Amino acid sequence: FQNSGIKDVLQNNNVKNLVDYCFGVEVGMVTNARKNRTGTLMENLVGKYLDGFCQKHDNYEYTDQATKDKIKQKFGYEIKIDKNSRRFDFSLYDKAKNKLFLIEVNYYSGGGSKLKATAGEYKSLHNFLKEQGLTFIWITDGTGWLTALRPLEETFNHNDHVLNIEMLKNGVFDEIVNN
Repeated sequence: FQNSGIKDVLQNNNVKNLVDYCFGVEVGMVTNARKNRTGTLMENLVGKYLDGFCQKHDNYEYTDQATKDKIKQKFGYEIKIDKNSRRFDFSLYDKAKNKLFLIEVNYYSGGGSKLKATAGEYKSLHNFLKEQGLTFIWITDGTGWLTALRPLEETFNHNDHVLNIEMLKNGVFDEIVNN
């Protein structure tokens, strides 16, 4: 609980009603604000997870908001990108194996066309990165996926690594990067 970052969110972000908060009501009624905040919370949760992971494993290092240039500067690792504005939520570098993992995270509290578009984009991104010998990990969650199960399932079956919070908590991420 404490390592996941959820404790900090609940203690430090003035959450008045946990049930409403989980469904995005307390986060804000304005759609963009709600999306940005839930996305930020998901990034915070995964960031705290990666902090703990890197503290336990000396050979790993990570960065957030990882652009092509930031990855080159921090890890000395050259990558090709599919579009100039590409910014990965995280990159994780295994110094011992000289291996780079690129990570995108998101949380969808509501449905809509964005979910289907994101699932399709991440299938293509997976292929593009895999051709370079890079590992792409997509961590996504939220009740919004209940409205778009088919695109999620297609991407889950296509991509090597699609995780949710429960899988992260149960060590699936650790198994992926340590193999």
